[in-house]
Amino acid sequence: MTAESIPLPTTHPLDAHIPALAALSRDTGGDLTVEVLPVAQSVTLRLDPSAPARAGVDAALGVPLPVRPNTWVDTGDGEVVWLGPDEWLVTSHTGNRGVGEAALRALVAGDTGVGGAATDTSAQRVVLRIGGRLARELLSFGCALDLHPRSFPAGSSAQTLLGRAAVLLLARDDRSDADGGAVFDLHVRSSFAGYLADWLLDAALEFGGSGVPSLAR
Repeated sequence: MTAESIPLPTTHPLDAHIPALAALSRDTGGDLTVEVLPVAQSVTLRLDPSAPARAGVDAALGVPLPVRPNTWVDTGDGEVVWLGPDEWLVTSHTGNRGVGEAALRALVAGDTGVGGAATDTSAQRVVLRIGGRLARELLSFGCALDLHPRSFPAGSSAQTLLGRAAVLLLARDDRSDADGGAVFDLHVRSSFAGYLADWLLDAALEFGGSGVPSLAR
């Protein structure tokens, strides 16, 4: 058997943290959940929003590119997140080739505005989903943003710091009128994912979490 034919096991940067993060739901009576999402297909898209190629991109995504700063839209298969006046993050949780690097690059190839480009950045970030009644309070321990739903409602996004890690923060759902719960996605660089997971586990001690496994013994 040659080296080329040996299948490599699928791993995730946070494999070692998943049990401790999953236990937070039990430790807090369901008031706080932290889920490590599978690595999604991600493409960083650069395009002049007034360029002719915009129409083709919108059609491929099934939604218009969000042009309002610090917002994101749900495509049903993933998200399109505004990163700047001519930059978006396009994700697909099913690996949809129609919104992959090659397809989007072909659509923006003729753009002469700000140099249309599409680059696969799937390995760049890890996503953690924070939910529950205590989610907003947990994030407030290390994030300077006002996360009250009046200031940061569902559909909002921000590039900010959580602890000492740069994150892309998405407000997914807000049930403040019901049980006070909320759902946020944290996109963090893979190289900072372990640090951020440890930070979340440490911060969750305030709510009855078990802490970072290596420190809890």
